[in-house]
Amino acid sequence: MPHSSIDYRFVIPSNVPARTARAPYDEGGAHADETTWGRFRDRLHWQDAPTANPDRMHRLNGLRLAACALLVLATSACNGPWNNPYPDADSDSDIYYSSFREPPRHLDPARSYATDEASFTGAIYEPPLQYHYLKRPYTLIPATATEVPEPQYLDADGNTLPDDTPAEDVATSVYTVDIRPGIRYQPHPAFAKNADGNPRYDNLTLSDMVGITRPADFEHQGTRELRAGDYVHEIKRLASPEVNSPIFGLMSAHIVGLGELRERLEAARGKLAPGESLDLTQFDFEGARVIDAHRYEIRVEGVYPQLRYWLALAFFAPVPPEVTRFYDQPALKSRNITLDTFPVGTGAYMLTENNPNQRMVLAANPNFHGQHYPSEGEAGDRAAGLLADAGKPLPFIKRAVYSREQESIPYWNKFLQGYYDVSGISDDAFGQAINIDAEGNPSLTDTMTNHGMDLATTVLPGIFYLGFNLNDDVVGGLDDSGRKLRQAISIAIDMESYIPLFLNGRGIVAQGPIPPGLFGYEDGKAGMNPVVYDWVDGEAVRKPIDAARKLLAEAGYPNGIDPNTGQSLLVNIDTPATGPEFKTQMDWMRQQFDKLGIQLVVRATTWPRFQKKIAEGNVQIYFGSGWMADYPDPENFLSQLYGPNGTAEHAGSNYANYSNDEYDRLFRQMRVMENSPERQAIIERMLTILRRDAPWQWGYFPRQYALYHQWLHNTKPNGMIQSSLKYLRLDGALRAEKRREWNAPVLWPVAAGIGLLIALLLPGFWIYRRREHGAVRRSMR
Repeated sequence: MPHSSIDYRFVIPSNVPARTARAPYDEGGAHADETTWGRFRDRLHWQDAPTANPDRMHRLNGLRLAACALLVLATSACNGPWNNPYPDADSDSDIYYSSFREPPRHLDPARSYATDEASFTGAIYEPPLQYHYLKRPYTLIPATATEVPEPQYLDADGNTLPDDTPAEDVATSVYTVDIRPGIRYQPHPAFAKNADGNPRYDNLTLSDMVGITRPADFEHQGTRELRAGDYVHEIKRLASPEVNSPIFGLMSAHIVGLGELRERLEAARGKLAPGESLDLTQFDFEGARVIDAHRYEIRVEGVYPQLRYWLALAFFAPVPPEVTRFYDQPALKSRNITLDTFPVGTGAYMLTENNPNQRMVLAANPNFHGQHYPSEGEAGDRAAGLLADAGKPLPFIKRAVYSREQESIPYWNKFLQGYYDVSGISDDAFGQAINIDAEGNPSLTDTMTNHGMDLATTVLPGIFYLGFNLNDDVVGGLDDSGRKLRQAISIAIDMESYIPLFLNGRGIVAQGPIPPGLFGYEDGKAGMNPVVYDWVDGEAVRKPIDAARKLLAEAGYPNGIDPNTGQSLLVNIDTPATGPEFKTQMDWMRQQFDKLGIQLVVRATTWPRFQKKIAEGNVQIYFGSGWMADYPDPENFLSQLYGPNGTAEHAGSNYANYSNDEYDRLFRQMRVMENSPERQAIIERMLTILRRDAPWQWGYFPRQYALYHQWLHNTKPNGMIQSSLKYLRLDGALRAEKRREWNAPVLWPVAAGIGLLIALLLPGFWIYRRREHGAVRRSMR
């Protein structure tokens, strides 16, 4: 519907006061006629032209503005929803829309270690391995590698050992990674070359940066094939003092010579000229070396099967030397064009816009090497439509726009309007979205069902728990007093009521430290904690409070009375939580201890202070801590209770300072084993010890709820995949239809208001018109 324009032409008498005598230009560009007052009156009478009277002009302008507003409203209604935050040209496109809360600090794969950043790094970079999108438990599969590498064991002299060699006899494990040929990087100026084959954009100056705000602004772009040396270069970057990777400490304990490489790099860095950067290609080390163009090896100390999981993280993605040289140029750094802001990868997507205070945009990498959607999954995946795209080339979505949303309510409203494709559920919106039945099962509300929403829930690979300090004189120790006191408290704290009260049901009660989806986890009776639960009618039922009181008496505190004081036993709980909701939770926690006659003192503090108290061992009981998996291996969780990882003595992650010689011995045996029935048997023995000693009240495994609009397909949450974008498919036409339906403009209030305005102006206009016409007739007589 075309827009119309209205041309207002005025005639002005020459003796009108100066403040109104400025005439507009007419169509020909000349000023409007200046004439005598008499001719002006004649023209006013015969042409019915408006007078220069300000009051009348205001009335006429009001009517004209009202007419314009109605015209604009009618015209705009033809172009779809008025509240669309995106360009109209994109309305029917297959663009994926999501959001982020905080600007990503690091997009350099050697530095990035945050969940929000993984949405981008996981889509752009390709480590050699990845996780199967559909299978559970989480299963490693090749990404750029031809296969998942198996270790070769060597003795101290470098001789090859049999695969079944005991771990204590293995000096080194060698992982050889074969890369598929033909994989190419995204277009980027770092690969552009001039006629003589040298880098085109070397030695850039500030004058070269005029008009350049991102790599795509350079006229020439290039690419090249992925090489094994790019992976080795990234491993060296983990040791670089210029990078300061957060996993250097851990990796230096496993990768041969990585710590020594760091010392060499620090020494070399001290000899560099100002502004000069380290050239890592000049430093070789034993822990990672190139065999040929498509093959490299990693050597680790002893046996460390968990390395394969690290090979699925962006820390081990390829970074070409020419890319780091390109970004090391001062002219680029002055414009904040770095690897931290514009990553370079071989993955399905590339970052085309980085405005961290407003939006980030990913576009499909035109050089992506053509992975395909999985052709198999779990039971039920086919019926759920998750295999409808089996074997099709990835990615389906060609562009993804992430807008910054700092508040949950605006995000939620835009999601309901169809302007975001997927959403979690905040506490404020939970009741609007989810119904929980008497058995605790979630379902969508009518509002969500009417919107055609899909609900997906998954238990994340993590745990939140209440911990005891085993160094404490009251709740600690491995004697009967401390052990039975912890067991009694574990029974009394009713997590079955905590989860619906404070988590809206988004969690499942933990029976031990290993979450579902990981090897070692068992469901049903086999996975039940018999210290806290009984198996009744096919389900685990928390023991009655009388059982806890009996244990408390056996611990030396009958009815919760401390024999040393004759008063209720007094214990302290430290927590980093604050705010009104926290107070409600702590009131609930006091009630749990009241069941045993124990007085609970809450000591709330800031997170840094909480961490300091934990490190100093200055706590009895602590709450508000948890652990999320770096990789899906039971070792990642069981290590949190390994004696040599104790926080107080070894500055490790074992906050409970738990140490049991038998458990530690089994842990050392289990950690170097491949998944097998033998490993499962050892894990079960370890869990039996932990449940008996109760260093944690096991708390809960968090459950994630996600809502997906009906136009988004292939949605299956995966707690290990850093970005699932390449697997998603959406129907842009259906989305546009639903947006128009859900956001149709409501015009009648505006029209009614304009109509009221016209009704108020018309009487005055006609009265004034009659008076002016009468005056004209009298003057003519």
